Amino acid sequence: MTQQNLSEKLFKPKIKHSETSTLVTFKDAGVRTVKGSVLSGCTHPGWYRMINRLMWIWRGVPPLETEEILSRIAASDAPRSDDSLLDTVIGYRRGNWAYEWSQQAMLWQRKALEFESGEKACDAWLCAANLYSIAGYPHLKGDELAEQATILANQAYENSARFAGYELKKIEFKMESGGNISAFLHLPPTKNSAFPTVMLCGSLDNLQSDYCRYFRDYLAPQGIALLTLDMPSVGYSSKQSLSQESSLMHQQVLEQLRNVPWIDHTRVAVVGLRFGANVAVRLAYLSAHQLRGAALLGPVVHDLFVNPERQEMVPRMYMDVLASRAAERCVDLDTIRSRLSCLSLKNQGLLGRRCTLPMMSVCWKDDVFSPKSESELIVRSSSDGKLLELGSTPVFDTFHKSLDETTRWLTKILC
Repeated sequence: MTQQNLSEKLFKPKIKHSETSTLVTFKDAGVRTVKGSVLSGCTHPGWYRMINRLMWIWRGVPPLETEEILSRIAASDAPRSDDSLLDTVIGYRRGNWAYEWSQQAMLWQRKALEFESGEKACDAWLCAANLYSIAGYPHLKGDELAEQATILANQAYENSARFAGYELKKIEFKMESGGNISAFLHLPPTKNSAFPTVMLCGSLDNLQSDYCRYFRDYLAPQGIALLTLDMPSVGYSSKQSLSQESSLMHQQVLEQLRNVPWIDHTRVAVVGLRFGANVAVRLAYLSAHQLRGAALLGPVVHDLFVNPERQEMVPRMYMDVLASRAAERCVDLDTIRSRLSCLSLKNQGLLGRRCTLPMMSVCWKDDVFSPKSESELIVRSSSDGKLLELGSTPVFDTFHKSLDETTRWLTKILC
């Protein structure tokens, strides 16, 4: 079946799909305003989702196309689940978030097929993958349209790699709970038999295919491979549950790296973004003998899980993401907060204890998701900790600096 036919089969126009913002049913405090979070984007009046222009542009989505798509969504007169929120059009049709982003992805898919091969085909497939990924954003558990978009994002990503200057290998890892998960191993174009490797733990509202540029621009030039995994309950890891043992899936992957011939399992480090830092820090404590270090960006490891005031500052969408993964059957806010508190690494008795693994933590000024105290706690707990504090503007420069500095640090401990 061709990629185009698969797209048409998965995305037949329907109005019966549950609208994303209705999937989490607990009552919260309503709309919060977040201005210019470097990693997570910002809120806009009248939108359920956080709009993350920086990351979307950084990943390769043309900014004018982003504005066109958002305009089409805003201009729709189709029924919405919440008339006050523009991106809540019900059903897969014009104006629906998944529909509009997927339609744009199909345009790039057709361009890729026209290019047939070469760098232009690679970039077109990658753009399609990113657009499909955004179509599923924020990837709430049980969002059928998001799940369909994820399938297409992964296929487009693999097609992109066929024409790339690096090698992509799809690797299966066995899980103790049964079944397998799939990971993408990105290999630099050099001729090494086994590479030092960074295992990336991404944020809960992203797919593992969203980090290609991180590999191409930062790790590959240093001869470092990148292993990406979807977070538990997302994408290829959708059958894995997220619990207070947030690192369980990644621990099982680490145990199997010695069986992957392209990875030097004695030179592995972990990078965590947002909630992925929760996984990475947990690995630093429980699997230190298998790692060289852990780098964290905007870590969410304690305060957001235990501080009601912090939770009131965070946009509803992000709280929905946490509730969807960590407390899916709960509808009472107090019960959800109790479940979230179990994710705190300080409450688990880890953070605050001395960790033998080197850790570097990056924080941004006025980041409502990750205050400086999170990074300070991480750095104090490490026997060899490093803290990098950045301003919130200019966003592109500070984001580049965070990746550049962490790459330098990783290169030093891996190579």
